[in-house]
Amino acid sequence: MNRSVLKTIFFAIIISLLTLSLILNPKASFEASVRGLNMWWEIVFPSLLPFMIISELLIGFGVVAFIGVWLEPFMRPLFRVPGVGGFVWAMGMASGYPSGAKLTVRLRQEGQISRIEGERLVSFTNSSNPLFIFGAIAVGFFHNPKLGIILAAAHYLGNFCVGLVMRFHGDHSQSSSAVSSKPTRLSLTRAIREMHKTRMKHNKPLGKLLGDAVLSSIQTLLMVGGFLILFSVLNSMLSLVSITAVLAAIISIVLGILDISKDLSYPLISGLFEITLGGKLTSEIKNVPLVDQIIVTSFFLAFSGFSVQAQVASILAETDIRFKPFFIARILHGTFAAFIAFLLWNPLNKQLGGFEGATNDLPVFAPIIREGLWENIISAFQLYGPLFTIFMLWIYVILLFNKTRRKTFAP
Repeated sequence: MNRSVLKTIFFAIIISLLTLSLILNPKASFEASVRGLNMWWEIVFPSLLPFMIISELLIGFGVVAFIGVWLEPFMRPLFRVPGVGGFVWAMGMASGYPSGAKLTVRLRQEGQISRIEGERLVSFTNSSNPLFIFGAIAVGFFHNPKLGIILAAAHYLGNFCVGLVMRFHGDHSQSSSAVSSKPTRLSLTRAIREMHKTRMKHNKPLGKLLGDAVLSSIQTLLMVGGFLILFSVLNSMLSLVSITAVLAAIISIVLGILDISKDLSYPLISGLFEITLGGKLTSEIKNVPLVDQIIVTSFFLAFSGFSVQAQVASILAETDIRFKPFFIARILHGTFAAFIAFLLWNPLNKQLGGFEGATNDLPVFAPIIREGLWENIISAFQLYGPLFTIFMLWIYVILLFNKTRRKTFAP
């Protein structure tokens, strides 16, 4: 029996067992589905959609190509990717995953990066956004916005380290055909020329470009929502059949070696599947050092969970960019983020007057950790997010209907 047949049998058994568990536990399945759906339409959809639409427009009008020329001398020596990678990196940090993967795929489809450059780029441009780190994790779960500073610092510095390591992925001959692999001087004329060339290449009216941007962005977010719900249910089912407990017992051995509380093994396993649930469970563990909770949270936040990785794998499947380098990068990111959180704990703890104390000190951090700021932002998303999501879905249906009708009646 060859490997392909064994793989087919394995997946058939897994899916059958999952189906059986859903039938036997309908209430738990429904509650997990609702939890995933609420996360999607309250936070994920309204926070990601504007960034995705704007990104598509910036690519269409050639602004990204313009930025790429200016960032080439910085991105090429550091990460061995074209300057346009700087735009993907910035948008990935601002909007959160899977934006980095989506934009990397767009650049690959445009021919602005090679396959190897795409694999390097996607490895360090997928990260959590500040809203999730400060709002959902630090404030929503730990009830301490100051913890968001160390989580964010460890997360983004870890991503930078991953980029430096992944620059060695592939060889120097596999560079983009669109951009020279050698660093170039800053040139406003060349940047404008590249921007104009890209705009003329698309040559679409504003209305058409905007409509395509909305359709593409919402289609991606519908896929993201499906994965969120699926992995929320999967995590619940694994917990009910005690598979999570078995895995947690194995992980507890590793945590013991690292001198981290074994009580965090169960939340860590949950976080490896779905980071929202992992963050919630980690914050609820009592009588363990807060530093251990932050180290574990930093790890699975950087690992990004199998839910996000499945989303990225689905997006990358549209091109020849391989998923394996991205998965390896997530392990590296988790390791870097956990280690950086450990290193930063004592210095930041002293600077901020104690992570378990009241929110005060350091005027430079005041706008970030101001009490009530992130609570208000999260409350606003929970209140108005569903309305925005429903409104945009109606827009999507109308645009899709018009597009289908034009194709049907086209001569």
